Amino acid sequence: LRGGAGVGSMTKIYGSRQRNGVCPAHYSVGSKNVARKVLQALELLKMIEKDPNGGCKLTSQGTRDLDRIAGQVAAANKKTV
Repeated sequence: LRGGAGVGSMTKIYGSRQRNGVCPAHYSVGSKNVARKVLQALELLKMIEKDPNGGCKLTSQGTRDLDRIAGQVAAANKKTV
């Protein structure tokens, strides 16, 4: 998670192409409701905290949990390959 990322930046990161039928496709931002609910859930789990400069940042507990999960995923992928 990028430091200082908030709801607005999450919608830009997870946006994609919007197909408009016969008209040309254009970029469209992601859902603000989904981004807001995800950030609120991570905040309840104490994985992120509000940054005084705006947005959110990972806590030390959040970094530790993500590192542990990434290690487990890497180990599982190593076994299957």
